[in-house]
Amino acid sequence: MATESNAAANAGKAGMTSKDYYFDSYAHFGIHEEMLKDEVRTMSYRDSIIKNKHIFQGKVVLDVGCGTGILSMFAAKAGAKHVIGVDMSNIIDKAKLIVEENGLSDKITLLKGKMEEVILPYSKVDIIISEWMGYFLLYESMLDTVLLARDKYLQPGGMIFPDTATMVISTIEDGDYKEEKLNFWSDVYGFKMSCIRDAAMKEPLVDTVEPRFVNSSQCVFKTIDILTVKKEDLTFNVPFEITVERDDYVHAFISWFDIEFRACHKPVTFSTGPFAKYTHWKQTVFYTKDTMTVCKGDVIKGTIECAPNAENPRDLDIIIDYKMTGKEDSAEDRIEYRMC
Repeated sequence: MATESNAAANAGKAGMTSKDYYFDSYAHFGIHEEMLKDEVRTMSYRDSIIKNKHIFQGKVVLDVGCGTGILSMFAAKAGAKHVIGVDMSNIIDKAKLIVEENGLSDKITLLKGKMEEVILPYSKVDIIISEWMGYFLLYESMLDTVLLARDKYLQPGGMIFPDTATMVISTIEDGDYKEEKLNFWSDVYGFKMSCIRDAAMKEPLVDTVEPRFVNSSQCVFKTIDILTVKKEDLTFNVPFEITVERDDYVHAFISWFDIEFRACHKPVTFSTGPFAKYTHWKQTVFYTKDTMTVCKGDVIKGTIECAPNAENPRDLDIIIDYKMTGKEDSAEDRIEYRMC
């Protein structure tokens, strides 16, 4: 997330804008190393493609945001007639060398530029593949670009890999970490710095949460069918309801997403949640202003609202409005967060 802040700070250097710095940041191999080493992510894509050669055989495939070209090469190995990879970042210059090094230049064409501006060698494609997901699924994601590619290039009846994403919410007990990260600002060597605490409170934390801290049921609050979803559907206000599973305290809401490749002969799925194997997306934590004292069976109801920030659409404005009337305590609040 520091990339975007640094980009804004450096905007104007050599005529570059913050958007230029955003894309340029993805040219650094370190980011791609982290993603490639994420075995859950990479092997799920590999399995969905390589284990379904009957789907890819002889097909024209479009890889949106191809990065190093790993998904394009999976598709070529699966027997695709031709693969077109598109990326805005300078990493595509390295991807061309990687494709050549692996003897796939005759099967893969890599194009540098915006999806809406590049000219593909085919008017229509049979399959779109893309690893578009961001933190909280939608933060700095490329889903808008995938939808643009879908509407412009995908054949009727064509496939998208992956084709379904679900967003999940639950609660956690996290008193020690909340004390360390947030309440620290209430007394800094005898001085109050509540303005910083308030700012830190509004920024969701992306981190790995241990399963033992999760203390309620999990509620799917948003399901995205990538074959049919519209851009306006990604701005939403939806209800959720979760049930507390033990006597405990609630210090935060937690969210993650699950991904499905349903077009496969045998569906491939993976989760970014705390009960699954680690992924680089981790989980997203939304601290509440007040601690809730909860008992087993208490129900927390509310809504979660998500929209691109008006000033910087790469940022997300998220509002959690919740109410809990429990056996020992009641709580109600509306908290505004911003992922930036």
